[in-house]
Amino acid sequence: MADPHSPSAELGYLSAIEVISRLENKSLTSTQLVTALIERIQNIDIDGTAISLHSIAAVNEQALATARERDDERSRGISRGALHGVPVIIKDNIEAIGLPGLAGSTSLIGRPTRDAKLVVSLKEAGAIILASTNLSEWANIRSTRSSSGWSATGGLVGNPWALERSAGGSSSGTGAALAAGLSPLGIGTETDGSITCPASLNGVSGLKPTVGTVSREFVVPISPSQDSPGPMARSVDDVALLYSVLSNTTKPETLSSPRIVMSPTWMTGHPETDECFKNIVEILKITGTEVAQRDFAVAGEQEGNDELHVLLSELVTSMGTYLTNRSGSGVSSLQDVVDFEDRHAEIEQPYFAHELFDMALEKGGTETESYKLARERNLKWATETCLTPGLEGYDVVISPAYGPAWKTDLVTGGHPGAASPSIGAAAIAGWPIMSVPMGLIKGLPVGLCIIGRPHSEWQILEVAKKIEQLVTLPHPLWTEPTRG
Repeated sequence: MADPHSPSAELGYLSAIEVISRLENKSLTSTQLVTALIERIQNIDIDGTAISLHSIAAVNEQALATARERDDERSRGISRGALHGVPVIIKDNIEAIGLPGLAGSTSLIGRPTRDAKLVVSLKEAGAIILASTNLSEWANIRSTRSSSGWSATGGLVGNPWALERSAGGSSSGTGAALAAGLSPLGIGTETDGSITCPASLNGVSGLKPTVGTVSREFVVPISPSQDSPGPMARSVDDVALLYSVLSNTTKPETLSSPRIVMSPTWMTGHPETDECFKNIVEILKITGTEVAQRDFAVAGEQEGNDELHVLLSELVTSMGTYLTNRSGSGVSSLQDVVDFEDRHAEIEQPYFAHELFDMALEKGGTETESYKLARERNLKWATETCLTPGLEGYDVVISPAYGPAWKTDLVTGGHPGAASPSIGAAAIAGWPIMSVPMGLIKGLPVGLCIIGRPHSEWQILEVAKKIEQLVTLPHPLWTEPTRG
């Protein structure tokens, strides 16, 4: 199938680096670009069109006015910063003035939004906040039967590579919108897999920085020990550009070639995905990049139970604090949210319930001794048993990320596919992790994960660039992939 809106495709698939170059050489204006992207969103994403991707939660009504302002500034020789005149989309659990910031929940409708600190950083760098993106409601912490990409406010996000397949979660809309050419840059958030999963399934790149590197102020929380906003884009250079703005850091002038290790114990279990990864490793070796091999620890039932206990306990406490301090009136605790969703079950729970919320309320918050012990055990396993010994002598570890996108099933649940154990280990430790495309399996993209020590993002990006140079993906085909 041809691109569903060919008039906007050329501008839609420009990288941020290309946008900046064309803005500077005056072959493009921000007004022209934003106009084209809004038209593309209206034709591809909005209900009632042929595609209805549902990746966009809301378009910023001030985006065009801001684009004109950036163009005027540029004409007068004024540049606000590295992203002057470049559009960015942000996940709907991040507050920004003029956008809903609902986390996909109708319980927050009508609550005023503020500019999150990361949004302030984007604006100070000259970016245009184009739109907010749909997500797995409450960042996918509601139910074990949830379908990634569904929210009560935005419906179900489709995957541009095959619309009936999952766009991953919880940054579903950001991943799908980038793959669909609706923006050059996007912001997601990740607690455990919520950037890496949609990046892998939609064939884009996404980086979860070291927890605490990017501000979480006015971002709807799950877990202070694991949450982080992060940059997503179609190219590694664009991810690096956006990361530099979010983190207020720049690539070191001298950066030694990272020492790479891979782990045979961190495969996905999906044969074709794992084979694709092994082929990439062999190509790296052939082209002169050394890749060592070492077994890394794999989480068992105890580690999984501890992580869930930690997330649910931190959810109760952090959500209560956030909702109490959110502007406007309405729900002010997780219990309030549960009560609201029960009163509006036909809207909030048409496909699955909120049993994880119920479990969280039963466990209590972060003052309990059981929480403290679970977090201590979990962190010790992730750092002292798994990542630190595994990385001894090396800078980064690589693994496959996820298998190909699974078919979405709102009736019986999301049925997530194969995933590498690497993602959970990095999540628990709060260490940086990135997913970069490594190929197609029967027409569906799969990603490769790169994990490093805390604050090693520039080394991770260096390895991601090496992988990107080996892999060229086409734009999404907007069709059912080959069966087999």
